[in-house]
Amino acid sequence: MNAHQRARATKPPSAVLRTRGGGAPIRFQDRTRCQDTRPEEAGARIPPAGEDSAVEVRTGRFRLTARLSLTDSDRAVAVLASGGRSTLADRYLARVLHQAGFGTMVTDLLAADEVGCPHDAFDVPLLAGRLRGAATWLHGRTGLPYAYVAADTAAAAAVEAAAPGLFAIVSRGGRPDLASPAALAAVRVPTLVVVGSLDTRVLGRSRVAVDWMRCEHRFVLVPGATHVLDGPSALAAVADLAREWLSARLPRTVREERPSPV
Repeated sequence: MNAHQRARATKPPSAVLRTRGGGAPIRFQDRTRCQDTRPEEAGARIPPAGEDSAVEVRTGRFRLTARLSLTDSDRAVAVLASGGRSTLADRYLARVLHQAGFGTMVTDLLAADEVGCPHDAFDVPLLAGRLRGAATWLHGRTGLPYAYVAADTAAAAAVEAAAPGLFAIVSRGGRPDLASPAALAAVRVPTLVVVGSLDTRVLGRSRVAVDWMRCEHRFVLVPGATHVLDGPSALAAVADLAREWLSARLPRTVREERPSPV
Protein backbone atom coordinates (compact mmCIF):
# COMPACT_ATOMS: atom_id res chain seq x y z
CA MET A 1 0.00 0.00 0.00
CA ASN A 2 1.52 3.32 -1.06
CA ALA A 3 1.37 6.56 0.95
CA HIS A 4 -1.65 7.87 -0.96
CA GLN A 5 -3.61 4.67 -0.32
CA ARG A 6 -2.68 4.70 3.39
CA ALA A 7 -3.91 8.29 3.68
CA ARG A 8 -7.23 7.37 2.09
CA ALA A 9 -7.60 4.33 4.35
CA THR A 10 -7.05 6.36 7.53
CA LYS A 11 -9.24 9.30 6.53
CA PRO A 12 -12.36 9.42 8.79
CA PRO A 13 -15.60 8.82 6.96
CA SER A 14 -17.66 11.88 6.20
CA ALA A 15 -21.29 12.21 7.21
CA VAL A 16 -24.15 14.56 6.47
CA LEU A 17 -26.61 16.39 8.69
CA ARG A 18 -29.37 18.18 6.82
CA THR A 19 -30.32 21.63 7.99
CA ARG A 20 -33.80 22.81 8.85
CA GLY A 21 -35.88 24.47 6.16
CA GLY A 22 -34.41 22.53 3.28
CA GLY A 23 -30.97 24.18 3.37
CA ALA A 24 -27.81 22.64 2.01
CA PRO A 25 -26.52 19.63 3.96
CA ILE A 26 -23.67 20.15 6.42
CA ARG A 27 -20.75 17.77 6.11
CA PHE A 28 -18.45 16.87 8.96
CA GLN A 29 -15.47 14.60 9.24
CA ASP A 30 -14.84 13.48 12.81
CA ARG A 31 -16.44 13.35 16.24
CA THR A 32 -14.09 15.48 18.33
CA ARG A 33 -12.24 18.26 16.52
CA CYS A 34 -13.29 21.14 14.30
CA GLN A 35 -11.64 22.68 11.31
CA ASP A 36 -9.22 25.55 11.88
CA THR A 37 -11.34 28.31 10.35
CA ARG A 38 -13.17 31.44 11.36
CA PRO A 39 -16.77 31.17 12.62
CA GLU A 40 -18.21 32.80 9.55
CA GLU A 41 -16.34 30.34 7.30
CA ALA A 42 -17.05 26.99 8.97
CA GLY A 43 -15.50 27.04 12.45
CA ALA A 44 -16.59 23.61 13.55
CA ARG A 45 -18.77 20.74 12.56
CA ILE A 46 -22.34 20.07 13.63
CA PRO A 47 -22.69 16.78 15.53
CA PRO A 48 -25.20 14.20 14.34
CA ALA A 49 -28.81 14.75 15.41
CA GLY A 50 -29.33 13.81 19.03
CA GLU A 51 -25.63 13.59 19.85
CA ASP A 52 -24.11 15.62 22.70
CA SER A 53 -20.67 16.38 21.32
CA ALA A 54 -17.69 18.63 21.90
CA VAL A 55 -17.18 21.29 19.25
CA GLU A 56 -14.51 23.92 18.84
CA VAL A 57 -15.11 27.25 17.14
CA ARG A 58 -12.39 29.69 16.23
CA THR A 59 -13.31 33.28 17.10
CA GLY A 60 -10.41 35.47 16.07
CA ARG A 61 -7.33 33.86 17.61
CA PHE A 62 -9.32 32.10 20.35
CA ARG A 63 -10.59 28.53 20.09
CA LEU A 64 -13.90 28.44 21.92
CA THR A 65 -14.96 25.00 23.14
CA ALA A 66 -18.56 23.99 23.70
CA ARG A 67 -20.93 21.05 24.15
CA LEU A 68 -23.58 21.02 21.45
CA SER A 69 -26.73 18.91 21.41
CA LEU A 70 -29.36 19.07 18.65
CA THR A 71 -32.21 16.87 17.47
CA ASP A 72 -34.33 16.98 14.35
CA SER A 73 -37.30 18.34 16.31
CA ASP A 74 -35.45 21.32 17.84
CA ARG A 75 -36.65 24.67 16.52
CA ALA A 76 -34.37 26.90 18.59
CA VAL A 77 -31.12 26.65 20.55
CA ALA A 78 -30.23 27.87 24.04
CA VAL A 79 -26.61 29.09 24.24
CA LEU A 80 -25.48 28.78 27.86
CA ALA A 81 -22.45 30.60 29.23
CA SER A 82 -20.93 31.70 32.52
CA GLY A 83 -18.22 34.27 33.12
CA GLY A 84 -15.47 31.84 32.18
CA ARG A 85 -15.69 28.07 32.05
CA SER A 86 -18.98 26.19 31.95
CA THR A 87 -20.38 24.98 35.27
CA LEU A 88 -22.48 22.12 36.57
CA ALA A 89 -25.38 24.57 36.77
CA ASP A 90 -25.00 25.35 33.05
CA ARG A 91 -25.10 21.65 32.23
CA TYR A 92 -28.13 21.06 34.46
CA LEU A 93 -30.03 23.90 32.78
CA ALA A 94 -29.02 22.53 29.38
CA ARG A 95 -30.59 19.15 30.24
CA VAL A 96 -33.82 20.80 31.39
CA LEU A 97 -34.06 22.96 28.28
CA HIS A 98 -33.20 20.05 26.02
CA GLN A 99 -36.05 18.06 27.55
CA ALA A 100 -38.30 21.04 26.79
CA GLY A 101 -37.48 20.80 23.09
CA PHE A 102 -34.52 23.18 22.74
CA GLY A 103 -31.16 22.39 21.28
CA THR A 104 -28.37 23.46 23.64
CA MET A 105 -24.84 24.80 23.33
CA VAL A 106 -22.84 25.07 26.58
CA THR A 107 -19.84 27.32 25.98
CA ASP A 108 -16.49 28.03 27.64
CA LEU A 109 -15.78 31.73 27.09
CA LEU A 110 -12.33 31.58 28.70
CA ALA A 111 -9.45 29.17 28.30
CA ALA A 112 -8.27 27.25 31.37
CA ASP A 113 -5.26 29.54 31.85
CA GLU A 114 -7.46 32.66 31.62
CA VAL A 115 -9.88 31.73 34.40
CA GLY A 116 -7.62 32.91 37.21
CA CYS A 117 -7.18 36.35 35.66
CA PRO A 118 -9.80 38.85 36.92
CA HIS A 119 -9.02 41.12 33.99
CA ASP A 120 -10.20 38.50 31.49
CA ALA A 121 -13.24 37.45 33.53
CA PHE A 122 -14.45 41.09 33.65
CA ASP A 123 -13.46 42.00 30.11
CA VAL A 124 -17.02 42.31 28.79
CA PRO A 125 -16.06 43.24 25.19
CA LEU A 126 -13.76 40.20 25.07
CA LEU A 127 -16.47 37.84 26.34
CA ALA A 128 -19.11 39.43 24.10
CA GLY A 129 -16.96 38.96 21.02
CA ARG A 130 -16.45 35.29 21.77
CA LEU A 131 -20.11 34.70 22.59
CA ARG A 132 -21.22 36.50 19.43
CA GLY A 133 -18.76 34.48 17.37
CA ALA A 134 -20.14 31.19 18.69
CA ALA A 135 -23.75 32.28 18.18
CA THR A 136 -23.05 33.59 14.68
CA TRP A 137 -21.45 30.31 13.69
CA LEU A 138 -24.33 28.33 15.21
CA HIS A 139 -27.05 30.37 13.51
CA GLY A 140 -25.20 30.38 10.21
CA ARG A 141 -24.84 26.60 10.19
CA THR A 142 -28.30 25.62 11.46
CA GLY A 143 -30.55 28.54 10.56
CA LEU A 144 -32.20 28.18 13.98
CA PRO A 145 -33.07 31.12 16.25
CA TYR A 146 -31.18 31.10 19.53
CA ALA A 147 -31.31 32.58 23.03
CA TYR A 148 -28.59 33.41 25.54
CA VAL A 149 -28.83 31.92 29.04
CA ALA A 150 -25.95 33.60 30.83
CA ALA A 151 -24.53 33.87 34.36
CA ASP A 152 -22.03 36.19 36.04
CA THR A 153 -20.18 38.51 33.64
CA ALA A 154 -21.46 36.51 30.66
CA ALA A 155 -24.83 38.20 31.25
CA ALA A 156 -23.24 41.55 30.38
CA ALA A 157 -21.59 39.91 27.40
CA ALA A 158 -24.99 38.60 26.27
CA VAL A 159 -26.41 42.13 26.37
CA GLU A 160 -23.59 43.34 24.12
CA ALA A 161 -23.52 40.27 21.85
CA ALA A 162 -26.73 40.83 19.90
CA ALA A 163 -26.59 39.23 16.45
CA PRO A 164 -29.06 38.01 13.81
CA GLY A 165 -31.15 35.11 15.07
CA LEU A 166 -31.21 36.12 18.75
CA PHE A 167 -34.76 35.98 20.13
CA ALA A 168 -34.36 36.18 23.96
CA ILE A 169 -31.92 36.61 26.84
CA VAL A 170 -31.99 35.07 30.33
CA SER A 171 -29.61 36.45 32.97
CA ARG A 172 -29.08 33.89 35.75
CA GLY A 173 -27.59 35.64 38.77
CA GLY A 174 -25.65 37.64 36.24
CA ARG A 175 -24.09 41.07 36.05
CA PRO A 176 -26.00 42.90 33.31
CA ASP A 177 -24.99 46.11 35.08
CA LEU A 178 -21.48 45.64 33.68
CA ALA A 179 -22.82 46.27 30.19
CA SER A 180 -22.84 49.88 29.03
CA PRO A 181 -26.06 51.89 29.42
CA ALA A 182 -26.13 52.32 25.65
CA ALA A 183 -25.99 48.54 25.14
CA LEU A 184 -28.74 47.97 27.72
CA ALA A 185 -30.98 50.54 26.03
CA ALA A 186 -30.28 48.96 22.63
CA VAL A 187 -31.45 45.45 23.55
CA ARG A 188 -34.45 44.56 21.39
CA VAL A 189 -35.21 40.99 22.50
CA PRO A 190 -37.25 39.94 25.57
CA THR A 191 -34.92 39.75 28.57
CA LEU A 192 -35.42 37.92 31.87
CA VAL A 193 -33.19 38.89 34.80
CA VAL A 194 -33.19 36.41 37.71
CA VAL A 195 -31.45 37.39 40.97
CA GLY A 196 -31.20 35.72 44.38
CA SER A 197 -33.01 37.67 47.10
CA LEU A 198 -29.93 37.39 49.37
CA ASP A 199 -27.59 38.74 46.72
CA THR A 200 -27.52 42.21 48.23
CA ARG A 201 -24.31 43.18 46.42
CA VAL A 202 -25.78 42.70 42.94
CA LEU A 203 -29.50 43.18 43.59
CA GLY A 204 -29.54 46.97 43.42
CA ARG A 205 -27.15 47.09 40.47
CA SER A 206 -29.31 44.66 38.51
CA ARG A 207 -32.39 46.81 39.12
CA VAL A 208 -30.55 49.84 37.75
CA ALA A 209 -29.48 47.83 34.68
CA VAL A 210 -33.07 46.74 34.04
CA ASP A 211 -34.24 50.36 34.26
CA TRP A 212 -32.06 51.17 31.25
CA MET A 213 -33.82 48.56 29.11
CA ARG A 214 -36.46 49.58 26.57
CA CYS A 215 -37.31 46.03 25.49
CA GLU A 216 -39.81 43.63 27.03
CA HIS A 217 -38.19 42.57 30.29
CA ARG A 218 -38.91 40.99 33.64
CA PHE A 219 -37.01 41.13 36.96
CA VAL A 220 -37.48 38.09 39.23
CA LEU A 221 -36.19 37.44 42.75
CA VAL A 222 -35.60 33.86 43.89
CA PRO A 223 -36.38 33.80 47.65
CA GLY A 224 -33.53 32.70 49.91
CA ALA A 225 -31.02 32.37 47.07
CA THR A 226 -27.54 33.86 46.94
CA HIS A 227 -25.59 35.21 43.98
CA VAL A 228 -24.66 31.90 42.33
CA LEU A 229 -28.22 30.50 42.33
CA ASP A 230 -26.81 26.97 42.34
CA GLY A 231 -28.68 25.42 45.29
CA PRO A 232 -31.08 22.63 44.28
CA SER A 233 -34.26 24.63 44.86
CA ALA A 234 -32.85 27.86 43.39
CA LEU A 235 -31.54 26.09 40.30
CA ALA A 236 -34.86 24.31 39.77
CA ALA A 237 -36.63 27.67 40.02
CA VAL A 238 -34.26 29.22 37.46
CA ALA A 239 -34.77 26.25 35.12
CA ASP A 240 -38.56 26.65 35.28
CA LEU A 241 -38.34 30.40 34.68
CA ALA A 242 -35.95 30.02 31.75
CA ARG A 243 -37.99 27.26 30.12
CA GLU A 244 -41.22 29.25 30.37
CA TRP A 245 -39.61 32.48 29.19
CA LEU A 246 -37.98 30.95 26.13
CA SER A 247 -40.94 28.76 25.19
CA ALA A 248 -43.35 31.68 25.26
CA ARG A 249 -41.07 33.92 23.20
CA LEU A 250 -40.10 31.70 20.34
CA PRO A 251 -40.62 33.46 17.01
CA ARG A 252 -44.21 32.92 15.90
CA THR A 253 -43.35 30.96 12.77
CA VAL A 254 -41.12 28.64 14.78
CA ARG A 255 -43.74 28.18 17.49
CA GLU A 256 -46.39 27.28 14.92
CA GLU A 257 -44.15 24.73 13.19
CA ARG A 258 -42.82 23.12 16.35
CA PRO A 259 -44.58 19.88 17.36
CA SER A 260 -46.14 19.66 20.79
CA PRO A 261 -43.92 17.86 23.35
CA VAL A 262 -44.96 14.36 24.31
